[in-house]
Amino acid sequence: MTWSDRPGRRPALVLLALVFGASLAAAQVGADTRRSGYQDMGPALQKMQDDDTANPAMLFVQLGEQLWSKPAGAAGKACADCHSVADMKGVAVRYPAIAKGADRPLDLDGRISLCRTANQQAEPFAPESRDLLSLTAFVAHQSRGLPIAPPDDPRLRPFRDHGAEIYRRRQGQLNLSCAICHDDNAGKKLAGVTIPQAHPTGYPIYRLEWQALGSLKRRLRNCLVGIRAEPYGYGSLDYVALEIFLADRARGMLWEAPGVRP
Repeated sequence: MTWSDRPGRRPALVLLALVFGASLAAAQVGADTRRSGYQDMGPALQKMQDDDTANPAMLFVQLGEQLWSKPAGAAGKACADCHSVADMKGVAVRYPAIAKGADRPLDLDGRISLCRTANQQAEPFAPESRDLLSLTAFVAHQSRGLPIAPPDDPRLRPFRDHGAEIYRRRQGQLNLSCAICHDDNAGKKLAGVTIPQAHPTGYPIYRLEWQALGSLKRRLRNCLVGIRAEPYGYGSLDYVALEIFLADRARGMLWEAPGVRP
């Protein structure tokens, strides 16, 4: 007689199997199925992002490091005069956020622009300018590998709700929403390219299509133009609201910046 054949053992084994099966099913239901755009790329592009000597975005990071130590504006201050590079670890994964004394949220490049105008007393960098993207990439790079952790600030709730509404709203001549592509059809092909889930894990990113580094705003504008909708101006709070929603949607995913995408 085996151990399992002894009186009282078989019901115990059945119960154990049922418990194990239920636990496995619950784990599968609760599994995180979110995917970074990195996971949808081929091995060659993944290697390009992973290798700092091959990642073209790292050229912008190097320029950003130079700007970090360069005095600017009437105040004659550099970023390094107020902050250490170590201070920047974990900053990018907490944006967008509301700065002290402010009443509206800023994304990371907006916060850098505020520091430039308020503390350095310098002219702000132009949107999507090389200098702004480079400094943003340098700061963002310091948080690479950390989980995205949007602040639990109740003041962000109305902006997050507005961003969620934009994400689900049909727009443009094609009458499409962000959710139709990136929720309902993620993983399918569009013009031979996998439709990503649209998690903002690697911005600013270097896109081969652009042959340049670009911000999340630029990518969102591209999407609006793609569905034949009128894009918002670069200073629009609608972009920031959408970024807040996307950051919350990607909460806990790992930060990759600066990323590479097709």
